[in-house]
Amino acid sequence: MAQSEIDSVRALLTSKPRPVGWPERRKRLDEIGSVWPVADDVKLASVDVSGLPGEWSIAPGSDASRVLLFFHGGGYCSGSIVSHCRMVTEAGRAAGTRTLAIAYRLAPEHPFPAAYDDALTAWRFLQNQGIAASHIAIGGDSAGAGLAVALITQLRDAHVELPACAWLVSPWTDLTLSGSTLTTKDAVDPIIHKAYLNELVDAYLPAGMERNDPRVSPLFADLKEFPPMLIQVGSAETLLDDATRFARIAGAADVAVTLEIWPHMIHAWPLWNAQLEPGRRALASVGAFVRSHAFSERVSLG
Repeated sequence: MAQSEIDSVRALLTSKPRPVGWPERRKRLDEIGSVWPVADDVKLASVDVSGLPGEWSIAPGSDASRVLLFFHGGGYCSGSIVSHCRMVTEAGRAAGTRTLAIAYRLAPEHPFPAAYDDALTAWRFLQNQGIAASHIAIGGDSAGAGLAVALITQLRDAHVELPACAWLVSPWTDLTLSGSTLTTKDAVDPIIHKAYLNELVDAYLPAGMERNDPRVSPLFADLKEFPPMLIQVGSAETLLDDATRFARIAGAADVAVTLEIWPHMIHAWPLWNAQLEPGRRALASVGAFVRSHAFSERVSLG
């Protein structure tokens, strides 16, 4: 990996420092996430997902009967289909699936449980489209990864068929902010810092809700019977400990977990895959993982 590639991404991030207001922050994330446009051969289509804005994408040669359902990051307060479009569409290309990106409701205008409920709405939409659960992979980055886990927990508790697999990028799993790397990686992470995360938690959680509620902090969830998971995180992230601890508790619950720690990478680095070779390799890994699960028919043991 050429160090100049990740340095150029770091330069992009520092050239657009995070503003104060939520509208301005959302605009900034859209700008830095969409610096490199979606590839010309990807077909995009807006869709009404039972009242939520959504976007289908498909790359040439992909199987439309398989879907990657994706929830964007942004701390539950920002991020959008626009900010994550390049990453989502290239993940779909690598996996050979359609993708469905969801614009769930954002805090502070819509605190918990709005996004939590919207994730379930998106799942039910796909089921109503006749897409088998075993042909669906669920993905998300950062807060979106938290939503992906929360959705799977809802489905498991409802005793319905679960998705084929889950892909979690730089997952934010602990809203109590107890991870050791929030301190040890603070100097090398250009994006995520503890004071900022505290702002997000205060905006997302309603008064009186505990930060360790498993619906918002998957680190404290019961993960039994979860489908296989791929967790990708960068070594230069303050949320590194959120990923490694989550992988450990998932493994202890007998979940098949693949944990990838990418040297020198920063929070949600596959966003910049057009510029960043490790971003492209990370998505290639995602593609192989999804294909091995969403493209294999489950066999009943009776």
